[in-house]
Amino acid sequence: MHYEVEMKFPVGDMPAVEAKLAELGAAIAEAKTEVDVYFNHPARDFAQTDEALRLRRVGGVNRITYKGPKVDRTTKTRRELDLPLPEGEATFDAWSMMLDALGFTPVGEVRKHRRKSLVSWQGRTVEVSLDRLDRLGTFVELELVVPQDEYDAAKSCIASLATRLGLNKSERRSYLDLVLES
Repeated sequence: MHYEVEMKFPVGDMPAVEAKLAELGAAIAEAKTEVDVYFNHPARDFAQTDEALRLRRVGGVNRITYKGPKVDRTTKTRRELDLPLPEGEATFDAWSMMLDALGFTPVGEVRKHRRKSLVSWQGRTVEVSLDRLDRLGTFVELELVVPQDEYDAAKSCIASLATRLGLNKSERRSYLDLVLES
């Protein structure tokens, strides 16, 4: 089993973070728009169990993702199952209809403009996402996907990189939670 070890930070000065990434030799990709539609389970409330089921579309690429409950109080670490789906908007719509037919209900949509970067840090390659969300502002996410036995080391690595990038005040709520609260 693998864990997605993640920390997210609201950022007021994105150019300063970009400059620090450049100092570390990281290139930042062009922005892509990600559309995430989240669904609630017909028999249990994912908001109560801290789980998520998401359909994601980036351009023509589609994925379906299950996220288990968070495993600690400082990061957004959780078990994640992320599966590719066939490409195209019709596939995204068909999967939405299938989930609806099975009793899953859409609870919200998150649309973000994301630029990605990879940073070598403490012998690992950390995925850095620079996000802009309408009504919510800008955020930086730091993420590693690791086997369960590497969880503590990954958590330490991400915390150390966050300090190097000048990131503080981690936000544990999901983008969906933030959108629904706004």
